[in-house]
Amino acid sequence: MLKLIHSIEQKRLCAFLIRKRKQAGLTQDQVARRLGVYQSFVSKYETGERCLDIIELIAIAEVLGIGASAVVAELEG
Repeated sequence: MLKLIHSIEQKRLCAFLIRKRKQAGLTQDQVARRLGVYQSFVSKYETGERCLDIIELIAIAEVLGIGASAVVAELEG
């Protein structure tokens, strides 16, 4: 069975989201508040402890000021 949570792609996604959050000048707590979730939610997806579903990923991309297509392009490229 394919294990996505520890895949190279998952690690690339985590690094990309962290980089974009920092470029936006946001803390994990600020992202969490804008999403209406706990800070631990942000921490868990940034460390790869949690996988995101597509709806969550779109919401996070919006908070970070990027489109979901930018996230997909990063993973494809």
